[in-house]
Amino acid sequence: MTDTLLSDRSARLTQEALRMMKPVPYRRPRDAATLILLDRSGATAKVLLGRRHAGHSFMPGVFVFPGGSVDAGDRLMAAHGTLDPDCSRRLAEQVVRPSATRARALALAAIRETFEETGLFIAAPADGPVAAPSPAWAAFAERALVPTLAPLRFVARAITPPGRNKRFDTRFFVAEASAVVDRIDGVIGPDAELVELDWVPIDQTADLNMAVITRIVLEEIADQAAAGFSAATPVPLYRFRNKVFMRTALV
Repeated sequence: MTDTLLSDRSARLTQEALRMMKPVPYRRPRDAATLILLDRSGATAKVLLGRRHAGHSFMPGVFVFPGGSVDAGDRLMAAHGTLDPDCSRRLAEQVVRPSATRARALALAAIRETFEETGLFIAAPADGPVAAPSPAWAAFAERALVPTLAPLRFVARAITPPGRNKRFDTRFFVAEASAVVDRIDGVIGPDAELVELDWVPIDQTADLNMAVITRIVLEEIADQAAAGFSAATPVPLYRFRNKVFMRTALV
C-alpha cells in the first residue's frame, strides 16, 4: 500500500473531524467494538451493513457495522475457543492497562452488539448449562450457545477525536458469514436501532451514506482481504493528534 493512499485516508478523517468539532468538555473515549461480517461465498465479496434510525442523536440515518460499548457482562460471559495470539497481542498494544480479560471483553462486545442489533448469533453449542452474566446475554443462554472467539480477526482501531459529545476507542473485527449459527427475527424494523440490514457488495458501497471512518475501514478490509488476511499484515490505528488524524501500525 502506498504512502500516498495512507495519507489520503488520514486527510479525509482529519477534514471530517475538524468539521464536526464542537466546544464540549473533554470526554475520555469508551472501549467499544464492532463486528464486520464478510460473505465471500460468491464472485463478489459482500459486507453486512445496517442503516441507523433517523431519530438517533448519534450518526442518524447512516450505514454502519453493528457495534457499541463494552458492558460489564462482556468480561464475565463464557466463550468457546480463544482469540488468535496475533489478535490478542495487537489488542494489547497502545493500551494503558492491557490485559487478556480486556481483549477478550472487546471481542465479546462485538459479538453481543451484533446479536442485539441484527439478531445473528456468532456462537457454538455449549457443553452444558450457560449462565448469562447480564440480560444482554440471556438469548445465548436460552439456546445453550456460547459466543465463539476463534472466527474473529482484529483488523482496525479508531479513536473518536475530542470535540464530540460521545467518544469511542473502537476495535474493528471481521468474521466470515459462515460463523453465524442461528438468528432471531424481528430485530430490524422501523422502530429499531437499525431500520435496514443488507449484504452489500464492497465495491458498491461508495454511494451509501456513511461516516468517513466506516468507508476507510471498508477500504482497509478490502486491502487485507486481497492479502488473504495474513497474520503478518499490521493493524491500522487511527487517532487524532495536533489537529491531524495519524495512522500508525499495530504490528
